[in-house]
Amino acid sequence: MLSFPPLLLNGYRDFMAGRYSDESDRYRKLAEHGQKPHTLVVACCDSRSAPETIFNAGPGELFVVRNVGNMVPPYEPDGQYHSTSAALEFAVQSLKVRDIIVMGHGRCGGIAAALDPDAEPLSAGDFIGKWMGLIRPAAEQIQGNSHMTPTERQTALERVSIRNSIANLRSFPWIEILEQQDKLHIHGAWFDIANGELWTMNSQTNDFVRLED
Repeated sequence: MLSFPPLLLNGYRDFMAGRYSDESDRYRKLAEHGQKPHTLVVACCDSRSAPETIFNAGPGELFVVRNVGNMVPPYEPDGQYHSTSAALEFAVQSLKVRDIIVMGHGRCGGIAAALDPDAEPLSAGDFIGKWMGLIRPAAEQIQGNSHMTPTERQTALERVSIRNSIANLRSFPWIEILEQQDKLHIHGAWFDIANGELWTMNSQTNDFVRLED
């Protein structure tokens, strides 16, 4: 029988001796009264871009759903399995979050693969190829721009994907209604892993602007 990863066990012990010890009252209250996060973050599975770490969030503050490429699919209540859509529904309808952030990041492996349709695992996987198909039209347009460098094309698609997910968010009728009533606010953000920069999307122009220190 394989042992549980020692690195994680050591991390758990550090957590219990450190953060949990410091915030034990808060954890107990969250356990007793349930969570009431104010913000939903749709983020990438990438291990380098955890929203709780980037925003220095405490327990119970963020409701986070992570998938490859930090993407939101369109509203399709077709009886199939839709984990991201289910998380959106729970966060908005049950937890009543006030803000939704779609947060992409630099050097995203999923986005890089979308720009190279012959790359693994898009060409061989059972699920990832169809999932990344959500941004295939945009990827094909950007691929055809010979005036951009590979790095520029990747950054462009990372940001276009955020805008695409925000458009898909608004295809959910209960999100559209709450946003129109000013009870729910939608945001876009892009995090640069290399230098820690956070870029937020201007809601009027859709341009990404770097957050000043």
